[in-house]
Amino acid sequence: MRYAIDHADRLAGLILESPASPYGFGGTKDVDGTPCWPDFAGSGGGTANQAMIERIVAGDRTDESGTSPRKIITTLYGNPPFEIAPQALDDYVDGILELAIGADNYPGDSVESPNWPGNAPGARGVNNALSPRYCDLSGLADIATRPPVLWIRGDADQIVSDFAAVDLGALGQLGVVPGWPGAEVYPPQPMVSQTRSVLDRYAEAGGHYREIVLPGCGHSPHLERPAEFTAALAEFRSGILTG
Repeated sequence: MRYAIDHADRLAGLILESPASPYGFGGTKDVDGTPCWPDFAGSGGGTANQAMIERIVAGDRTDESGTSPRKIITTLYGNPPFEIAPQALDDYVDGILELAIGADNYPGDSVESPNWPGNAPGARGVNNALSPRYCDLSGLADIATRPPVLWIRGDADQIVSDFAAVDLGALGQLGVVPGWPGAEVYPPQPMVSQTRSVLDRYAEAGGHYREIVLPGCGHSPHLERPAEFTAALAEFRSGILTG
C-alpha cells in the first residue's frame, strides 16, 4: 500500500494478502482510524507477547506451549487444525528464531503511558513501524493512478480481523488484559472494516478492487489454501494482461 501511494504509476496491480489495516495495528477505534488515546497507547513495541519473546531468545523449537514459535505457526497463523509438512515447519521455526530481538528490532521500544494498557509506542523497531502513530496508509484511497486491487483473506484470521485474538481491545473485552476501559473508549480494532472502508473510497473515486474471502482459512491463505490462492492470483494477473 505504501509503495502504491508513492509509485502507483509503476504498478500493474496490487495484491493484498491478509493485510494489516491501513491504520496500522492497535490503538484505533473506528473505520476512520480514530485513535483511542492521543498517545496511541496499546500499539507499538510494548504490545508483543513477552512469553513468546522469551521463547524466541531461548531458541525454543518445541510445541509445549501456546507461546512456542512452533505452536504459534499452527494455531495462530493458520486456522486449526492446520498442518504443515514437518521439514517446512522446521524451516519456518528456524526463520522465527533468527529474529533479532531488542529495542532496535523486534518488537521495538515503548514508553509508559497513563492510558490503558499502560504503554505507548516508542520510536524504534518493528512493532512501532506498524503503530498508527507512524503508519497511516489511508492515502491509498486518494491516489490519482489507480491499479486494480486484489484483496484475499481468510474468514477465520485470528491476527487481522474485527475481533482479532492478538488485539488488546479484544483481549481487554474478554477479560484477559485487566483494567479495560470499555468499548466506548477502547473497542476491538475493526481492522477488516477499516481496510474495506479505504478500498470502498478507492473504488468510489474510480478504482477497482475485488475481495476474496476463503471460508475456514486463517491468516496464511498461501499456506492453508495454496490451490485457491494460486488460482486467484493467476486470474488476477490474467485480467491485468488481457484488460
